Amino acid sequence: MTQEPLLRFGVIADPQYADLEPNPVLNRHFRQSLAKLSEAIATFEGEDLSFVMTLGDLIDRGWQNFDPALSIYRRSRHECLFLPGNHDFLVEPEKLASVHATLGMPAPYYSFTRAGIRFVVIDGCEDSLFATAADPDRHAKARARLDGLKAAGADNAMDWNAGISEQQFAWIAGQLETARARGQKVIVMGHYPLYPATDHCLWNAEALADLLAASPQVVAYLCGHDHRGGLARAGTCWFVNFKGMVDTPSENAFALVDLYPDRLKIEGFGREESRTLSFG
Repeated sequence: MTQEPLLRFGVIADPQYADLEPNPVLNRHFRQSLAKLSEAIATFEGEDLSFVMTLGDLIDRGWQNFDPALSIYRRSRHECLFLPGNHDFLVEPEKLASVHATLGMPAPYYSFTRAGIRFVVIDGCEDSLFATAADPDRHAKARARLDGLKAAGADNAMDWNAGISEQQFAWIAGQLETARARGQKVIVMGHYPLYPATDHCLWNAEALADLLAASPQVVAYLCGHDHRGGLARAGTCWFVNFKGMVDTPSENAFALVDLYPDRLKIEGFGREESRTLSFG
C-alpha cells in the first residue's frame, strides 16, 4: 500500500452554534459548539491539510450567530470551506440571499481540484421551503414539490429536507463527465444524505445516488444532516454521513480524512468513527 496520502483534509458536520439553551429531547447543546469548534480547529492546526470542509449547519438559527462561529475558523492557517445546511437559512428573510457569501462560497455550488482530485460541492438547499422564503415563486414550487412527495408517501418528505434543481443536477453530471475525461477521481460533498434511503435524505436522493454509483470516477460522497452518522456503498461510491458536532453536552465529533490512490482513511475524533474505505 502507498504510505503517503495524496492529500489530507479536515471535516466538520453540523456545529449548529446558537446562543440558545440546550434541547434535551434532541440532545443538542448549541452553545457548546464554540468550544468544540475551537478544539477541532486547534487539532487541525497540527496537521498539513489541503483544506477544512464544514458540511452544513454552521449555525442553528439567527444571523447574529454566524460571526462567533466564523471567528473561530479565522484562527486557522488552513483554507476553510463551507456548504450550506437547512439551519443556515433560518435567518431573517432579507438575509437569505447573503448566506452563501457569508460562508465565503464562490457560488451556491462549485468544484475545485487538489492533487489531481476533483471535489464537487453541491447545494442541497437550493429547492426548499427555507432558502426560498423571500422568493414567492420559488417557494411555491418547493411547496408543490414537497406536497408531491408527501402524497407519494416518501419517507424524506420533510420540510427540513430539500432538493436540487434539474439545472444543478445537469451541472453535477457535467462535472463527473469532465473528471472522467481527465482521468480524475471525484469526491462529492453535500449536506443531505443520499443513500441508503432515510427520512433525512435529499428530496431527489435516489436519482443523484444512482448517478454517483454509476460513475466509477466517484469514490465518495460526504455529508452531514443526519446527526447519527452512517456508512453505505453503492457501485464504487462510498456514502459517508458524518455525525453532528452539536450533539451531547461535551463529546466532540470531527474527522481527518486521508485520500490514497486505493482507499479513503477517516480518523474520527470524539463520537466520529475511524474507518478505512477501500476503492477495490
